[in-house]
Amino acid sequence: MSIVLSHLNTAQTIVVQYKGDLPFSIYLKNFFSKNKKYGSKDRKNIAALCFAYYRVCKAFNRYDVAEVIVRGVFLTATTSNPLLAEKQPGWNSVAHEPVALKLLMLIADAESFFPFQKELSAEIEQKAFGISFLLQPKLFIRLRPNGLQSSLKKLAAAQLSFKNINETCLAFENGTKVEAVLELNKDYVVQDYNSQQTIGLLQNVFSVNAPINVWDCCAASGGKSIMVVDQLKQVQLTVSDVRDSILANLDKRFKAAAIKNYHSFEADLTQPAAITSRFGSRPFDLVICDAPCSGSGTWGRTPEQLAFFNPLQIDQYAQLQKKITTNVISAIKKGGYLLYITCSVFKKENKDVVDFLIEKYPLKLVNMHVLKGYEIQADTMFAALMRVEK
Repeated sequence: MSIVLSHLNTAQTIVVQYKGDLPFSIYLKNFFSKNKKYGSKDRKNIAALCFAYYRVCKAFNRYDVAEVIVRGVFLTATTSNPLLAEKQPGWNSVAHEPVALKLLMLIADAESFFPFQKELSAEIEQKAFGISFLLQPKLFIRLRPNGLQSSLKKLAAAQLSFKNINETCLAFENGTKVEAVLELNKDYVVQDYNSQQTIGLLQNVFSVNAPINVWDCCAASGGKSIMVVDQLKQVQLTVSDVRDSILANLDKRFKAAAIKNYHSFEADLTQPAAITSRFGSRPFDLVICDAPCSGSGTWGRTPEQLAFFNPLQIDQYAQLQKKITTNVISAIKKGGYLLYITCSVFKKENKDVVDFLIEKYPLKLVNMHVLKGYEIQADTMFAALMRVEK
């Protein structure tokens, strides 16, 4: 058996055995740890075949796993491919052709790659979004303001290939070893382009260098917190999350980022008492709520999640988001702001939550955007800025 077919068989075995209970990258790591006969090139090739399967499996679910892998390789390839050369020479000869032509050959619709089209936010173009699942999103970084020019000089000296998206946002091919040139969190942060764009909703809302009291209530790894400190400078920062282990990792990241003056606490924000018992008044000028969500706007990076997602979870996430935002509003000053963010493409998690909040509470919508990552190989996100009126 050729090495190409051996890799195909291994990828088929992995896909059949994987049940979605772990991130696929971790599952692969564990699989290869137990099967040490695979070298680095083998591992890379097998992983690529698996990801090709997950990118197209919803569109070709009537075929067996091996056939879906071959079809995934054909649609994601931009040059000739050894697997196609062996299994489908006719396809291999046109692997370089545009996706639209290859879809015609396979009698497939772009929309079929994402089966939850009816749940999408209205602003999303279904065909373009579907095709985006054939591409791995880029690696985006945000250069931090201190030492901005020196970081650019270091990258140029190292001859790393990248694209300037704007003054501080750079796009790299995935796998680029930026950390070998720049110091993570000190010089730059890994942050998707549209995650960086969410802070744009605060433009002209707060004066740079004016003191501002900010609570990042679902802080996770702290990327939004670091960004708001970099942008608004004089930030009195509070961060919270539901697990202490998350906050411990966040503390390490803040230390590397030279952020010292902040307060952190663990809290389940679905419980009103978690807020009312801690904040006797309404202390915050801005609450950033990067809410727990389906993560559907990031599935181009983790397509296995698309394969295992249960659409009943959309309503579950929406209810969770409404509970959290309802509770954190009580901590915002009159005239203060709530910045609501998700990395979801689903209307129920996005506009519907905003509509619910505005109808029920004294909030005025200032700005709202679906940030379309599929146009630039980035994540798709949603952000809405609301002002507390009384």
